Amino acid sequence: MCGRTACTLAPNELSRAARYQNRTGQRRRPRWKDGDTDKYRPSYNKSPQSFSPILLSNRHFNKDAPVDECVLAAMRWGLVPAWFKENDPSKMQYSTSNCRSESLLEKKSYKDPFLKGQRCVILADGFYEWRRTEKEKQPFFIYFPQSQGDQVPSQQNTQKTKNDKTTLDQEESDQEDSDWTGWRLLTIAGLFDSWTPPSGGETLYTYTVITVDASPNIQSIHDRMPAVLDGEDEVRRWLDFGEVKSLEAMKLLKPKSSLTFHPVSSLVNNSRNNSPECLQPIDPTVKKVVQPTASSKMMMSWLKTASPVKRKNDEDTSAKAPEEKLAAEKQTKPAGPIQQWLLGTSSSKKPKT
Repeated sequence: MCGRTACTLAPNELSRAARYQNRTGQRRRPRWKDGDTDKYRPSYNKSPQSFSPILLSNRHFNKDAPVDECVLAAMRWGLVPAWFKENDPSKMQYSTSNCRSESLLEKKSYKDPFLKGQRCVILADGFYEWRRTEKEKQPFFIYFPQSQGDQVPSQQNTQKTKNDKTTLDQEESDQEDSDWTGWRLLTIAGLFDSWTPPSGGETLYTYTVITVDASPNIQSIHDRMPAVLDGEDEVRRWLDFGEVKSLEAMKLLKPKSSLTFHPVSSLVNNSRNNSPECLQPIDPTVKKVVQPTASSKMMMSWLKTASPVKRKNDEDTSAKAPEEKLAAEKQTKPAGPIQQWLLGTSSSKKPKT
């Protein structure tokens, strides 16, 4: 199962973080599909029916585009088959948030888009999974290990005054073209489909997360995991439906032992909770904040220090009414414990990895 993810990057940051390789090995920066940046909202706690950033071949939208040219699109989590006959997609009688890799060629909902080459990559900071115990379920946040050498973008831009607008614009332009040095995104194999209401209306793009048996290091939490694509070559081969045919692409859907994890608070159990505390490591035996690992420390440092002028959330709340803005600030502002954890003043016991 995979029923909750986190993706906190703003649209322009995602475009930089999602650089991909084409067939010749050149690294490219994907652009957003027109209008889709307005559909996507960064979140610490994404659940099905929300919109997530999806990387896929531009050929699906533009028949003249090269197959190995990729774009970013915002798609709703929970696949609605193109053949669905109701006018309201919420009337589907079964869940399509996840698709077992073993069922790709068995169920029509997945077989049709798979054989049509409608493969995509779901982008996320990581995903949540719950370990069942006798009394409760303990949530974990699972993600790619982060390099200790990675550097977090400076807050220098936030200190510029309005008189320095030209300098600020130049710095942002330079950063747009530079290599991404922030959080390494998790890349998950998925399928997408496009559905138009029978009575007419706007086409809805939706996706499903492909799952596989859990890797040995994840089995203690759950017996299934998302089909993770580890590295740009695997991402390219999954998306290049012109060069890599369906049966060949299925070989990429394997358990990956390259992930790390830490226990987090039960706050994430409620999808309405959307704050950095959802990702914060805890000691499940005492239910309190712990010292982070190198990877989780890099993650929280990134979330804390990334330039707020680039954050989609900040752009959204600045235009809201005062009472809505206050509610949004309460929703996203780190609480006391997380500040203590970032400063290293809490328990020295480290989370499990």
